[in-house]
Amino acid sequence: MQRQEEMWRPGPVVMMKKMSVLLLVVLMILFGGPLTTTATAAAGGNATRPLGNGKHKQHQKPLAPALIVFGDSIVDPGNNNDIHTIIKANFPPYGNDFQNHRPTGRFCNGRIPTDFIASRLGIKDLLPPYLSPQPLEKHDLVTGVSFASGGTGFDPLTPQLASVISLPDQLTMFHDYLAKVRDSAGDARASEILSRGIFAICAGSDDVANTYFTMRARSNYDHASYAQLLVQHATGFVEDLIRAGARRVAFIGIPPIGCVPSQRTMSGGLDRGCSQGHNEVAVAYNAGMVQQLAALRAKYPGTLLVFMDIYGFLYDMMMHPRSYGFTESTRGCCGTGLLEVSVLCNGVTSAVCQDVGDYLFWDSYHPTEKAYKVLADFVFDNYIKLILA
Repeated sequence: MQRQEEMWRPGPVVMMKKMSVLLLVVLMILFGGPLTTTATAAAGGNATRPLGNGKHKQHQKPLAPALIVFGDSIVDPGNNNDIHTIIKANFPPYGNDFQNHRPTGRFCNGRIPTDFIASRLGIKDLLPPYLSPQPLEKHDLVTGVSFASGGTGFDPLTPQLASVISLPDQLTMFHDYLAKVRDSAGDARASEILSRGIFAICAGSDDVANTYFTMRARSNYDHASYAQLLVQHATGFVEDLIRAGARRVAFIGIPPIGCVPSQRTMSGGLDRGCSQGHNEVAVAYNAGMVQQLAALRAKYPGTLLVFMDIYGFLYDMMMHPRSYGFTESTRGCCGTGLLEVSVLCNGVTSAVCQDVGDYLFWDSYHPTEKAYKVLADFVFDNYIKLILA
């Protein structure tokens, strides 16, 4: 494990820049978590992270042999807990509504989308992080894991500035994972995972919200050219995954990131409206990925590539929350709901809303478990069937 952690430490080239933006990351980007805080200590540190249960009872024949996930905090179940980064969520009140009210490293009050998807596929109730402090049981290993790292993105600068696991490094971890599957379950099982397993990719929001707009780390790019930069890197990652053997790939587009509470607060003016610039980049990126995935389908005819468009659905949830069972969609449940995320959303200084079920967002950046369930059902009902065809 020590060898893997060293792989993701920033090199000297980026250290000075990282130090100069660290305070900005904590106070403005607000997606980080403490290395050592009273909240972390109160949670018992990394020992609180749950794993998928090897004794999971199957109520149906699994629709796929495994779910393999790459991406950012939306689908990170705790990989950031044990790497050298401030971007963590393994302290209260995160996990308030999880099993035994335990913080796990999930940036949510409870389960995240990949947990719901894995459950609906009949695979298991929780999708575990690959970087587990305890060795994964054989059942969890062969039925899939998440390599996602909160704060990462397709822009190479994004994981460097945040000291998190890049998408290329997540792919390296996947190769290591395959070797473990072969050792524990044989070549046939590894081949089945590659041919019939579902590979999900969810990233891009941190590139737009943090690297591009908050840190202005790509100030020489306009909205269109930055969207194209992300498309270029995202397409390269998808192709690398296909070359690694994946045959059923679900690619999740960027949501209306300009409408999440923190971006409303920082970029939405006095009335905290949606940030038009953020959403313009997201829309341009999504359109570009639709085109590039079509090109990859033609290039790799034996591969199922599905673009999962969540932009319009989430935008409607944000604009018409009552239609989905919510009353508040512009503030998070934690603290004031305006800026609190991770280190500022803690069990010491942040009160939690009285009824989390009313809220679309748990903190100022991430949806609640209830909202994730609604989103996961939408994704499953509209797109997963295309992957399973």
